[in-house]
Amino acid sequence: MNRKQEMIKKLAKRAKARQNKVVPANPSNKPVERYISKAEREKIALAEAAEQTVVTEASTETDKD
Repeated sequence: MNRKQEMIKKLAKRAKARQNKVVPANPSNKPVERYISKAEREKIALAEAAEQTVVTEASTETDKD
């Protein structure tokens, strides 16, 4: 690669780095959907189940009183 090509390459690399640092003024409201592993799904399901049991226990205690 000759000197001119090397300079152009470095210039482009610097420009791209500067562009990556810039935060968009209005980012998308919709978050990026990501993969949820089986383990994470299981944790979420267990947390929801525990929450449901707490709610049902609280409602049965108020019914008994």
